[in-house]
Amino acid sequence: MSTEHGNGTGGLPPELAAIAERFTTARSRGASLPAFPGDIPADLMTAYRVQDAAIARWPDRVVGWKVGYIAPERRDGSGDERLLGPIFARHLWIATGGTEQVPVFAGGFAAIEAEYVLRLDADAPADKLEWTPDEAAALPSTLFAGIEIASSPLATINELGPRVVVCDFGNNNGLLLGPEIPDWTTLDEASLLADTSIDGQAVGSGGASRLPGGLRAAFAFALARSARRGRPLRRGELIATGNATGIHDIGVGQTGTVVFDGHATLRCVAVASAGEDPA
Repeated sequence: MSTEHGNGTGGLPPELAAIAERFTTARSRGASLPAFPGDIPADLMTAYRVQDAAIARWPDRVVGWKVGYIAPERRDGSGDERLLGPIFARHLWIATGGTEQVPVFAGGFAAIEAEYVLRLDADAPADKLEWTPDEAAALPSTLFAGIEIASSPLATINELGPRVVVCDFGNNNGLLLGPEIPDWTTLDEASLLADTSIDGQAVGSGGASRLPGGLRAAFAFALARSARRGRPLRRGELIATGNATGIHDIGVGQTGTVVFDGHATLRCVAVASAGEDPA
């Protein structure tokens, strides 16, 4: 199997390793960063090397990946229209009908995103490096409602662009997973609608059709990029397919609500991150 780079940290230049160290240290302390800690990587592939180093440093298990869309003017020579960031086990919360407390970085970036989340129900072939949307939909999977907690120690992460987002775990700090949306491959994606509010004020509307190419295109990207990174997707992993109503800033103490029309209502309240136990 040929991949663009492995998932380890061997041979990583010190200046790139230092970026991963600064971000993971800030996250472990629940702290903010005043600026990007170094020179921004020249391209997405280099940024993924930083992300791999950060994943290797982080004392938790990857249980899934968030997908983020890259605006055409911000793409690089890779041609990637999207990016990936890891979701970790300790920051996967299962909705129980109440209001879940979710940590964000005070002084950093904090937002919520309505998400349609796919769970792989079979391993993806490790040697398959290209996927069409229809091929992705044919891989056994289950769809859920969810909320991504998009938060970083770096307040300007989205302004600085996708290479910076990739470096810091894809600007992800967790996923609130709601109930299943049955038989997703038989549904008209235009019928999958969602509305988001912050403290009772409407901030965004949309649904699966808001995602360029829809759920299948986001799924296909996650499968292909993961395989090329040497991290082929496995049964049980989750894919948050992209923001369905927008990226909505949230402050500590504020409550976010997403109504998935006909399927679920999810609520979360933002609390200041207390950092992570390194054990």
